[in-house]
Amino acid sequence: MTKTMSAPEPNPTQTRASLVQGLQAGDESRWHQFYRLYGPMIRGFALKAGLTETEADEVMQETCIGLAKNVGEFHYDPAKCRFKTWLLNLAAWRVKNQFTKRQRWDERVHGQPKPAHDPDRTATIERAADPGAQNLDALWDEEWRGSLLKTALEKVRAQFSAMQFQVFDLNVLKEWPARDVAKALGLNIASVYLAKHRVSAALKKEIARLEAEMAKVMQ
Repeated sequence: MTKTMSAPEPNPTQTRASLVQGLQAGDESRWHQFYRLYGPMIRGFALKAGLTETEADEVMQETCIGLAKNVGEFHYDPAKCRFKTWLLNLAAWRVKNQFTKRQRWDERVHGQPKPAHDPDRTATIERAADPGAQNLDALWDEEWRGSLLKTALEKVRAQFSAMQFQVFDLNVLKEWPARDVAKALGLNIASVYLAKHRVSAALKKEIARLEAEMAKVMQ
């Protein structure tokens, strides 16, 4: 069966002046593009910071609303202020605001902030660190790299057969032993190693290309 290739999605590392200008001009297609590219990244960032699913959804929505209100003030000049950094500032402020709202709720309900070891806290709240002690820059970069890897994987997937990519997925991404992959897919061990090498090399090359583009566009 012939595989129909869809048009490639623009990736989050390709923020250019045209996207920012489109947002500033109120271009609806640019807003859809922005939300599709950056919405999941902002939400993932909020979850990694320790927020609940509901709080992360609020951060994503409020960040997009804040950007809509303030994008006119942003001047696209990578030498002075990267769009990536500006967007981080918008999202980080709203993450911290969610922690503040949570603390105020605890104070209203319990009279004082509940200790982190309190058995009445949910598992999500138990693992949420003090946002003041977190390195939000590092969390943002982690989420950014995750999006970079996802974009690279989608690009590389189209360059190989379904079998070759499945070998890579099982052996590298899911960390199955090569012999188990060979047995499961009915291949010899040499074929597994060859597919792993070829896909890994292509992925490394694509990530390097995207990182170079990110360095050029985002710094």
